Amino acid sequence: MTRPYYIAGNWKMHKTRSEAAELARELTARLKDGKHKYLVAPGFTCLEAVGAVVKGSNILLGAQNMAAEEQGAHTGEVSVLQLKDLGVQAVILGHSERRHTYKEDDELINKKVLLALKHGLEVILCVGELLSEREAGQAEAVCRTQTKKGLEGVSAADLARVTIAYEPVWAIGTGKTATPEDADAIHACVRGVIAELYGKDAAAKIVIQYGGSVKAENAAQLMAKENIDGALVGGASLKADSFVPIAMFG
Repeated sequence: MTRPYYIAGNWKMHKTRSEAAELARELTARLKDGKHKYLVAPGFTCLEAVGAVVKGSNILLGAQNMAAEEQGAHTGEVSVLQLKDLGVQAVILGHSERRHTYKEDDELINKKVLLALKHGLEVILCVGELLSEREAGQAEAVCRTQTKKGLEGVSAADLARVTIAYEPVWAIGTGKTATPEDADAIHACVRGVIAELYGKDAAAKIVIQYGGSVKAENAAQLMAKENIDGALVGGASLKADSFVPIAMFG
């Protein structure tokens, strides 16, 4: 079956409000005739400014993370209620930087996934292995576990609002990219997990993005693979001239 391509830009900890709004204006103009699904995820401080620009366009407003609780005494956290109030439509959860730099485990990430879905947000759930895990032959096992634990308690109906993003940790911001064949193998593995948990029809429908040094030069090769349905783009999403060619491929 033909799945829609989904191209998302994760701006990470870059851009002031004015810079973010300017990039959003350029993207809305240049992607307005794009045939794929699009999302941008600016930093928390820029969500309102970017949201005002992309509102009514074909670009979704995403957040890069959220708290595991709705509200309360959680200094420094941002809640799902606050994100929705800003017009956020989707949230990236389990990004490798959250897992490995900030030590978020599968249980915490799953709690966030369930909370986001409860409040009607779409979710991009990130999975991926470390270089040491790949070299030890554990890449598929790691991604299977992260997928299963991340989706624990997610209903078949709610799965329709979940996208999986495979991002090998060793390829993020390093300039290294998994070969299209290696990436597709993990995507196929993750799709197999979805088939086990939710059935073949759900597995055929779920969108699985690739993330990890995606750029215009390799995007088409990656997304030509059977199981790769788009990209979660980091560094190349920070400028329209590098993001638009990825977003408008095909």
